[in-house]
Amino acid sequence: MKTFFTPSSLITALLVLLSLAADARSTPVVPVRSNGVHLPVAKRFNFTGAAKILERDQARVRKLRARAAARLSGETLSPDVGAASVLALNQATQYVVTAAIGTPPTTYELVVDTGSGNTWVGAGQVFRQTSSTRQTRDHVVSVIFTDSFQLSSSLPFSGQSFGVASEQNVVQGVDGILGLGPAALTVGTLSPDSNLALATVTDNLFSQGVIPQDMVAISFQPTDTPMIVNGELTFGGTDTSKITGTITFAPITSTSPSSLFFGISQTVRYGTSTRLLNNAPGIFDSGTTLVLLATDALKTYTQAVGAVFDNTTQLYRITNTQFSNLQSLFFTINGVVFEFTANAQIWPRALNALIGGNTDSIYLIIGDIGSYSGSGLDFVNGQTFMERFYTVFDTENRRVGVANTPFTRATTN
Repeated sequence: MKTFFTPSSLITALLVLLSLAADARSTPVVPVRSNGVHLPVAKRFNFTGAAKILERDQARVRKLRARAAARLSGETLSPDVGAASVLALNQATQYVVTAAIGTPPTTYELVVDTGSGNTWVGAGQVFRQTSSTRQTRDHVVSVIFTDSFQLSSSLPFSGQSFGVASEQNVVQGVDGILGLGPAALTVGTLSPDSNLALATVTDNLFSQGVIPQDMVAISFQPTDTPMIVNGELTFGGTDTSKITGTITFAPITSTSPSSLFFGISQTVRYGTSTRLLNNAPGIFDSGTTLVLLATDALKTYTQAVGAVFDNTTQLYRITNTQFSNLQSLFFTINGVVFEFTANAQIWPRALNALIGGNTDSIYLIIGDIGSYSGSGLDFVNGQTFMERFYTVFDTENRRVGVANTPFTRATTN
């Protein structure tokens, strides 16, 4: 789809940029070494159930909130709350990597999940113990094992803790989860050692000297193809070929429950002057499909756009005329403004049938998080956000990085 600019539209765009520049703080952009090991990621769609994208995303947020609440109160999580399989099952779209576990290795396909610190297998393919497998006394999904892992020929490591699903087919199409969230999220998920934190895959790669920094960077890309290799994980550094400009880092927020995840504070604005959230806490989550906003922020957004709720897809729908007039969303992160274009705000029209939508309709990917602002988790920058921006999860320095990419302004949708 081509975009044409008129003199008046260029003037309008210039005014928007000037307004945003005046509003943003002057903040240094922190560089990071361009190194690390790259791992391809494939995107898949998981629409096997009756639940719609919004229902799945909201169910996931409820589980994340419950996990955080239990963690903050020092409680041991119930199996329903603690089981990573519940979170994977609620995903409408999944980014998947391949991991080889054991000696000799068996290959498993795992969902990339920055909202969980637990790694587990056995949902599809049965886990096979080998000579390097060691059972521990703890349980999370089922029994906890340690074993050798290999994410690629350049990413071998040992002693990774992971759970094994107690039953198969709890998640369609994949074998489990690769938990890339903070290790603190694993506290309370184990029994009997409920106070124990498990080192994540990224932590172990760093501690064993396989990668130079305790961090993982994620490159996703918008696509209108149902199944495609269109992503990359970079462990221990970044891939500068995936970004334009520089990476802006924001510290992990101190506001709970977002503080337990890869959570930051950001301001969200629609167009030049309609503020939706002001320095609000929220999280980046690769397991959430949509961009979710607090209920009051979403109401302001949909009223400004003129969108109507579509009962079939449970997404907001706009007309062609409204899409032509749709303004960008602007995310201010640590003083730097990132533009989320009109095209970024809509579901890929070529994939409308997957969500039960009409071929000619236009659906928004901005949804209701299910609670009003002030809850401590006022937004989720999900996959549809991460497909437009490069994201860096820096465990060692407790910060999240964001950068523009060649796909930030793409008209893929």
